[in-house]
Amino acid sequence: MRADARDNRARIMTAADDVFGRAPGASTDDVARLAGVGIATVFRHFPTKIELLEAVLTLRLERLRDRALELAGSDDPGKAFFEFFTQVVAESASKLAIAEALTASGATAGEEVRAVGHGMRAAFDDLLTAAQKAGAVRADAQFAEVYALLIGASRGATAAGLEPDVRDRMLGILYDGLKHS
Repeated sequence: MRADARDNRARIMTAADDVFGRAPGASTDDVARLAGVGIATVFRHFPTKIELLEAVLTLRLERLRDRALELAGSDDPGKAFFEFFTQVVAESASKLAIAEALTASGATAGEEVRAVGHGMRAAFDDLLTAAQKAGAVRADAQFAEVYALLIGASRGATAAGLEPDVRDRMLGILYDGLKHS
């Protein structure tokens, strides 16, 4: 790919992340405008809106997976676990909006989205295990339960439109339940 094409693709992805993260019903025209490219350029890179949404959702999940992997090397596994949990919940509104836009387009997550999502969950599981071994998270909390709490907190904070201070207090209560006593 030529340098200008790579730059256009990167601008389109950044714009799409912003546009669809704020408004699931946004159009590819909105993306093109924000990216400073023509609609034909958007469709040259992403022939359908669904492909663009999948690419943006994949990028979001890759960032989360990579952040979890980065935090896995932390000297303080408990802090790393709770930091990642907080980040996921804090960023959930725009990620859920992108997933909602994909669903509204009549599509289900493609193979790449599912694979990256699986990698993100595995990295989260590693963070949980390390935090438990360090004594920062209760040992009887299984991955399925903790992941359900992550999803529930993310969806709840988004649905309620929680302000950051309220969200953080809610997470504090949840974290008190997860901490080793």
